[in-house]
Amino acid sequence: MNKTLPILTGLIICIQAFLACSNSVSYYAAENITETETISQKEPAEPDTVTQEQVAEPDTILKDTVECDSIAADTTEADTTAPADTTSPADTTKADTVAIDTSDQRIVIWGMRSPSNNIYLLYPVKTFLTKFEIGDVVTVEIAGYDTLEMPIVESTYDVPIAGFLVSATAGSDYVSLGVNNGTFSDIIGITDEDELIEVVMSLKEKGGYLLGIETMRHSLYLDTYRENYPDLSVDDFANFRVVRTTGMGENKLYRSSSPIYMYLGRNYYADSLAKEAGVATFINFADQEKNAKSYMGFESTYYSTQNTIFLGVPPEFFSSSFQDGLVKGLRYMIEHEGPYLVHCTYGMDRTGFSIAVLEALMGATAEEIQADYSKTFRNFYNVVDGRHVALSEEQIDFFKAVVLRNLKAVYHAKGVDIPNSGDVDWANATEQFLEKLGMTPQEISDLKDRLK
Repeated sequence: MNKTLPILTGLIICIQAFLACSNSVSYYAAENITETETISQKEPAEPDTVTQEQVAEPDTILKDTVECDSIAADTTEADTTAPADTTSPADTTKADTVAIDTSDQRIVIWGMRSPSNNIYLLYPVKTFLTKFEIGDVVTVEIAGYDTLEMPIVESTYDVPIAGFLVSATAGSDYVSLGVNNGTFSDIIGITDEDELIEVVMSLKEKGGYLLGIETMRHSLYLDTYRENYPDLSVDDFANFRVVRTTGMGENKLYRSSSPIYMYLGRNYYADSLAKEAGVATFINFADQEKNAKSYMGFESTYYSTQNTIFLGVPPEFFSSSFQDGLVKGLRYMIEHEGPYLVHCTYGMDRTGFSIAVLEALMGATAEEIQADYSKTFRNFYNVVDGRHVALSEEQIDFFKAVVLRNLKAVYHAKGVDIPNSGDVDWANATEQFLEKLGMTPQEISDLKDRLK
């Protein structure tokens, strides 16, 4: 018996140790399973964003469009455009019905505001693309808010600045509504993230935006070297010109690429041409004053000796920051003598929109506004194998449509509606728009007097 007790005691201890180990292993395995399931439910991590300090890209083109080895110096123009939403909304259980398929060309969908201020549509991309296709143009009725025409695309980069879009990105759980360089939900007035919104989407034009996608993705390459634009004049290379639309005074208003931003390769030409034209007042939408004066050679420019307002606003035409900057620039024009020159970095988007507003105010026709706006794209694009190749007329027509669409959309967001057909009184509409931005009738009259 004395020998048996130690043996039994040892056996009991071994059994207890074995059971303890088994419980530990079971707990560890359960922990791992729980952790794995938790990780799989997390939103996918976004890829690291690499900022290339190269030539400042034009606002319209937000990726891989400039092929040259230069260092960017323009730090005022932040890229506020995010790729199209690819994550799921936090809570989609509030909707009893995800979507009602009413026909092959019309669907009713529930949507809600996303953390990125787009609108998530509770409808899987894979199913959505059995009803519509990338490149289709659809009419989107957002119940209680607005009705918009939008192309179906895969990325915000597929539309120009201020362009609305239906994003159907491969691999994304849900379709979303957004805008390039802006906050879509704020533009149409949706503030409650928990509000369920009924969206009716119907086909307007099958494949109506395929040319737009092709143009935005493959035809917008430019260069910084004068010799690669042998068919352009010096003025066109610098994107420098006088505005000659109806109602505008002779040699009163000019536009160009930046006369001081050296990394685009056009500043010397723009500055020299401004001097030759006798420009007395510059409106700079791209730079804050400190940043502008830090550019190499600034002190020796003609530009530095004249009246200049440095606005440094982002290319977000719907935003209060851009609109406040626009008004500030126009008031500066009222307070200073011309001739005036408006510019940003490329003289393309912020300049293009602002000049279009001034042209419209002074009585320009839609065709005149479109011709002047599209000339910028003729001047910059497209560079193929180191040589400027003219855009096709179809591509030029695409950009002509952009400027009127932008004016209509931004005016509409401020409560000034432009009819889709018939004669449009652009001058009257623009006066209303400027009053909505806070300008007085007297200020508008004084501005027109400056530009007559």
